[in-house]
Amino acid sequence: MAEEEIGRITHYFPKISVAVIEVTAGRLKVGETIRIKGHTSDFTQTVDSLQQEHLQVPEIATGVSAGLKVKEHVREGDKVFRVS
Repeated sequence: MAEEEIGRITHYFPKISVAVIEVTAGRLKVGETIRIKGHTSDFTQTVDSLQQEHLQVPEIATGVSAGLKVKEHVREGDKVFRVS
């Protein structure tokens, strides 16, 4: 499986398991598979939903941040890759 770096984690809310992802290259769409990798994080999941200002959005582009429900603990600075 090919991986392309598309962003990074800028914040994590542990009580609700939501990470804020900032896209640094390309776009991220709902339904895509991503891999989050960092110093202690390394897992793959499907993007079930993205939220900006408490509103659902179908995709986010370069330079935009959105909330993403994650299945494991992540940390600021973890890299996000699109898996294809």
